[in-house]
Amino acid sequence: MNPVELKKGIYWVGVVDWNLRDFHGYKTPNGTTYNAYLVVDEKVALIDTVKRPFRDDFVRSVSSLVPLDRIDYLVVNHVEMDHSGSFPDVARMLPNATVLATPEAKEELAKHFGDVVPIETVEDGQTVSLGSKTLVFVKTPMLHWPDSMMTYIPEDKVLFSSDGFGQHYASSRRFSDEIDEQTLRAAAGDYYANILWLYSPLIARLLSRVAEMGIAIDLIAPDHGFIWRGNTASALEWYGAWSSGTARDKIVIAYETMWNSTEALAKAAAAALADEGFEVRLMRLRDTENSYVLAELLEAKALLVGTPTLNNGMFPSVGGLLTYLKGLRPKKKRGAVFGSYGWGGGGCAAADELVEQAGIARAVPPFEVRWVPTDEELSACAAWARELAASLKE
Repeated sequence: MNPVELKKGIYWVGVVDWNLRDFHGYKTPNGTTYNAYLVVDEKVALIDTVKRPFRDDFVRSVSSLVPLDRIDYLVVNHVEMDHSGSFPDVARMLPNATVLATPEAKEELAKHFGDVVPIETVEDGQTVSLGSKTLVFVKTPMLHWPDSMMTYIPEDKVLFSSDGFGQHYASSRRFSDEIDEQTLRAAAGDYYANILWLYSPLIARLLSRVAEMGIAIDLIAPDHGFIWRGNTASALEWYGAWSSGTARDKIVIAYETMWNSTEALAKAAAAALADEGFEVRLMRLRDTENSYVLAELLEAKALLVGTPTLNNGMFPSVGGLLTYLKGLRPKKKRGAVFGSYGWGGGGCAAADELVEQAGIARAVPPFEVRWVPTDEELSACAAWARELAASLKE
């Protein structure tokens, strides 16, 4: 895609990856973008690079605006390879540029690529003047790598937010106000749930810091997806809700079944919960990616996990989901486990243990039946689900 001017002298020079479908285990059916930005003033700053396979398109885009030897600074907000993969080649193409990065990023760049070019480190709050525009560096360690920082231009009220506020979404549109809000919120929530959920306490502190500093923001320019324009307040509001664990009356039921016994329990529980006024999302894991479950769980109050017992343990796909969930540790969620077994149990106990390790509070004890559930056992499962619903309403 061609460069796009965001504000006078500030350009998007990123690339669109239409075909990306997996981002280290997180499914990306809509592809993504690798956003980079060029700020042209008395001095010129290039903010971030792109994934290495897209290097030539990126360099062509930058060169269409300014000669490469005109660039004074290369700012590295984040070292992850989807942003720094082309860094070694690009840095060598900029003979007059000073590379700016946090001390942690300097160490990581050396580990990834060796000593390619000299790197000047910057600290939180440090500024660099480009003439009429100023770069202000805001360190955001572990959001979501130790090196992470954001860059802010106060004169234009533009925040280059690195991996914060991103979405994995490929589009010919560059701005958030060019798509419908429902699509935008779903894309931003999916990204938050699968990339940033673990760092919710840090995000909450960052939002508080922004509020205390009184920083005015007209544009939020992330490293993936749409650039927030006209609805930056929505971005801050949504992140505030997600980082605080705000949820609506929604319950996700993620399950696997061998001979439909656990599925029968899942459907009985779902019907009872719907009767209690809850929105219910029923997701069989063999047909559903883990990242899709996490996206649904983001604004839900509870997760029900259903598993048959296989070889004295939980079904493998259930174990995969709960291991994925354990890494993200969603906040303020309740949960419960149910399932069936044949000659010996163990599946529900194993799943219950992993749910607890993921930081999800047990709402009710596990519900388990032997072989095919009878009508009476299905009624008991429904009663169990209503007990869970009552606990969520307290």
